Amino acid sequence: MIKYISHDLKDTEKLGLKLGKILKKGDFINLSGDLGTGKTTLTKSIGKGLGVSEYITSPTFNLINEYNGRLRLYHFDVYRLKSPEEMFDLGYEEYFYSDGVTIIEWGNNIVDMLPKERLDIYMDVGINDNERKIFINGKGKRYIEMEEELKRIENIIY
Repeated sequence: MIKYISHDLKDTEKLGLKLGKILKKGDFINLSGDLGTGKTTLTKSIGKGLGVSEYITSPTFNLINEYNGRLRLYHFDVYRLKSPEEMFDLGYEEYFYSDGVTIIEWGNNIVDMLPKERLDIYMDVGINDNERKIFINGKGKRYIEMEEELKRIENIIY
């Protein structure tokens, strides 16, 4: 596991851009943390790193938004999910196990449905309003390799 200290919005964007550039077909990211910790901000930056030119918004009421970039991006937000059946109705497995990249916000609400191999990112507030503590934990060989690549960014604490 690695810890990234984001001192401001630009640091969070820097992490997201780097992550977006190293993502490959089928990669899966689970974002968790309290409201307002920057999950959607990080997702927007990841999208930019993937070459998404559309404006990325939180799919809080839709559950999923799709974007085109170097790879297809599937952005889920399951904060308002009423039951796991809603995920089945969406055909979530087609997205989770696709050739695109899946980012899910609030995945901790459906942890039993998430792929075993994934990148878990937990975001927390720091010591001031703009600072964020971002914990990155790779589960599976591919995601541990991603951790190693991300360690080359400033602000990473091992």
